[in-house]
Amino acid sequence: MVFGGLGLIFDDYHYFRTAFEEHGVFGRTVMYVNQASDPLVERLLVPDMALAVAEKFAVEQNKRVLVLLTDMTAYADAMKEIGVAQERIPAVRGYMGDLYTQLAQRYEKACDFKGAGSVTILTVTTMPGDDVTHPVPDNTGYITEGQFYLHGGIIDPFGSLSRLKQHVVGKATSEDHSQIMNTMIRFYSEAVEAQRKQAMAFELSAFDQKLLKYGALFRERFMDIRVSMGVTEALDLCWQTLAECFQPQELLMKQQLVDKYFPKTANDSVN
Repeated sequence: MVFGGLGLIFDDYHYFRTAFEEHGVFGRTVMYVNQASDPLVERLLVPDMALAVAEKFAVEQNKRVLVLLTDMTAYADAMKEIGVAQERIPAVRGYMGDLYTQLAQRYEKACDFKGAGSVTILTVTTMPGDDVTHPVPDNTGYITEGQFYLHGGIIDPFGSLSRLKQHVVGKATSEDHSQIMNTMIRFYSEAVEAQRKQAMAFELSAFDQKLLKYGALFRERFMDIRVSMGVTEALDLCWQTLAECFQPQELLMKQQLVDKYFPKTANDSVN
């Protein structure tokens, strides 16, 4: 693993170092850290150094390398400040006009080398004011694949996305993957609406109560950032969660999939 810290306060740096040591990976971790008190110019060098080392391990030693870069917003802010000092003409919100190009040159070094190892890049991007239209997360979303949109450690499924999932869903995974994915998100969207009705003191129907129960289980079992499970286990848990909250006829899914995958023992427990 190669870690690139960009503009970290000491507490954050100490947290990462301690986490690597406690999980037993510090011995195979390379760290490049630019703290908040360090020069901005050094901050711009960290991603390139981290990625260069990652490519060396992947190509020359056939290693599978994970590159963790945090926080790319601090990196973009450093580019902005240096650009202003150089009297370059700013673009959107004061960032330089080549922001997209600069980010893409780093993100697109993620690669599976033929006959060698691979480089996987995991970057953290802070959204100032939770504004997804901010130039840094906005440009990042156009370049990268597989975003997790986080609020307080909980994944927001509506802001998270993957453009490549259609290449594996139902092909490399089981036949029910696509249907169960769409159904889970549909019910969660309805659960969010039910929560709004509850917050505004509207009368809730029996189905609204089911949605509220489902929404709580969905966040706890799938959207918490600490949850870790394989695809097959996750699909099984999806069916179990639906069975705990709804009757089979309420799912509005292909009947053959419901007959095959819906837990039979759960029917009597759903009211």
